[in-house]
Amino acid sequence: MSDVATRRTQRPVNGTLFSRLMSRLRRPVAWMVLPALLFFAAFWLLPFATLITIGSQADNNTGLSGYWTVISRPQYLTSLGITLVLSLLVALAAVAISAIVACFLARHQFRGKSLLLAIMTFPLAFPGVVVGFLVIMLAGRQGLLAQLGMMLAGDRWMFAYSLSGLFLGYLYFSIPRVVMTLVAACEKLDPTLEEAARSLGASQWRVICDVIIPGLSPALISSGALCFATSMGAFGTAFTLGTDLNVLPLTIYGEFTNYANFATAAALSVVMGGVAWLALVLARRLAGKGTEVSL
Repeated sequence: MSDVATRRTQRPVNGTLFSRLMSRLRRPVAWMVLPALLFFAAFWLLPFATLITIGSQADNNTGLSGYWTVISRPQYLTSLGITLVLSLLVALAAVAISAIVACFLARHQFRGKSLLLAIMTFPLAFPGVVVGFLVIMLAGRQGLLAQLGMMLAGDRWMFAYSLSGLFLGYLYFSIPRVVMTLVAACEKLDPTLEEAARSLGASQWRVICDVIIPGLSPALISSGALCFATSMGAFGTAFTLGTDLNVLPLTIYGEFTNYANFATAAALSVVMGGVAWLALVLARRLAGKGTEVSL
């Protein structure tokens, strides 16, 4: 009886000691999170809150708030629409091209594969200005295509200073980002699923549509969203190819530097950041649903 009583009295003590120990372990974790929270507040929360506040101020031309000016002026809506369409096309093209390349690289072993992967990631080291210069050297007034057109047809072939050139520049630095993500995703695919589908009589196209694409859908969605968000805010390439391009980063730059219209520039920045953030959030949810379906 005495042993039983002793055990009963020790249980609450042990429970209390365990709770105290767990509370002490949680305190260092909270202190470790604090620097990240301070960094987030200093470099994102405060600047973005300042942008939101400045965007609500009066525009220099209309006298209305920057947000209402962005909504009511057709040139800003056109710039936003062009940027959205261009970024979406870049994301779709980058994902389509990178998926084919990634599946090939993940399923074939050959000499020089590591070197090829390293070369494909080399464009990530280039800033936007260099990418724009490369597009000019290819399709500018004195570029390779212009000289080839003069030799063959007596006319210069060039598109570097248009949305087509900007699309090519964005695609150039987007493909390496997507390829590296999709190669890792392709290597994780279970090859037995494809073999089972083929044994049941499925064609190659059905295998791609029913096995490969659903298995890669989380990686496809997440990498495409990242590519879309990057293209939305890319400035260096667009600025190098010409300031007359009606895309949102250049519109923000013009309002800020040429007209000192801080309210509209801040409002456009908030709209652009909000659209990119919504795309990333939507992609995260879709990728999570895709993972649940594949499991």
